Amino acid sequence: MKKNTLKLLAAVFVMSTTAVVFQSCSDNDDEEIIATGIASDPNNFKGEVKSGETVTLDPTKVYKLTGSVAVKAGGTLVIPAGTRIEATGGTSAYITIEQDGKIFANGTASSPVVFTSPNPTPGSWGGLVICGKAPINKGTTATAEVGNATYGGTNVSDNSGVLKYVRIEYAGAIFTADKEFNGLSLFAVGNGTTIDNVSMINGSDDGIEFFGGTVNVSNIVSFANEDDAFDWTEGWNGIATNVYTKRRANGVGNRGIEADNNSNDNDANPRSNPTIKNATFIGGTAGEADGLKLRVGTYGTFDNIVLSNWTTGINLENNATVSYFNGANKITNIKFDAVTNKASARGNDPDGSGPLSGPSITVLANTFTENAAATGAGSGIATPTWATGWSGL
Repeated sequence: MKKNTLKLLAAVFVMSTTAVVFQSCSDNDDEEIIATGIASDPNNFKGEVKSGETVTLDPTKVYKLTGSVAVKAGGTLVIPAGTRIEATGGTSAYITIEQDGKIFANGTASSPVVFTSPNPTPGSWGGLVICGKAPINKGTTATAEVGNATYGGTNVSDNSGVLKYVRIEYAGAIFTADKEFNGLSLFAVGNGTTIDNVSMINGSDDGIEFFGGTVNVSNIVSFANEDDAFDWTEGWNGIATNVYTKRRANGVGNRGIEADNNSNDNDANPRSNPTIKNATFIGGTAGEADGLKLRVGTYGTFDNIVLSNWTTGINLENNATVSYFNGANKITNIKFDAVTNKASARGNDPDGSGPLSGPSITVLANTFTENAAATGAGSGIATPTWATGWSGL
């Protein structure tokens, strides 16, 4: 009996030791990744990540994005720190995370995940698209203009995964007024999703655009994109903290923020009503030269904002937006640097035909408050310390 007990104890000891060894291996950064599915051929990265499938990329390889990648419901795409994905398929090359699909792009400050193109020209590929199940005001659900994926729903805490220390370069394209690729397009993404330390560099359309949803973002860079740096519509309700944007040196580009609720129904619900805190928007006087263009019924709260080198700092349009902001102290601690006109307001056309030629409205006191010591994204008009290196700046 005693002999059997000793044998049992010895077996337990061996099993325990084995468990410790396996745990040690799982913590080893050099553990080999066996790429499967659409990741098995790095030179032809395209196709679907199917339901129940997890595809993990190998950070030691460069993946050539030759067409579209769709992460289907129940599928997971894992992109480790240091992975580089080069789009070679033009605007037919893009990545879409569909509803109930997930992406985990976990870069680090010293080893970001990079989406780029060997052709360093704006509009060289389609960009990154995430579709969630959070609320929108375009209907219960809608179809994304890129990838034809469904988005929208009722789950404010919907989780599409993680983007952390990610750089997106040379993406975006404008096909028609209703079909555009951005660097990062967020369709009804919920606040269970993590988006932190993400940069959009040298794109041909908007840097980042929110189509409804409730996702919160932090440490966002939008640099040298050819349209708006930071854009929302369809009822986005989230928080953006630490945002740094700058137009291209040659003047190409448009607004710092283009903010909409719903152009067909300015009072549509859920209404766009985000909080923007600690942000710097550096622009130019060519093209659409508004630091903040707030229109077609959007609401919002803004604090600690630096606006530099714009023709108009704050441009309010459409009756619903103007009445919400005008004199209401919703835009606070603003620093104007080389801004020609600090603020303007314009209502709807009397005949309802459009927003751009409506009557001018006097901007009331306390529409905004100024603070010459505002730091914006952290360093005034200079690149903030949190953005150096990994972001491409």
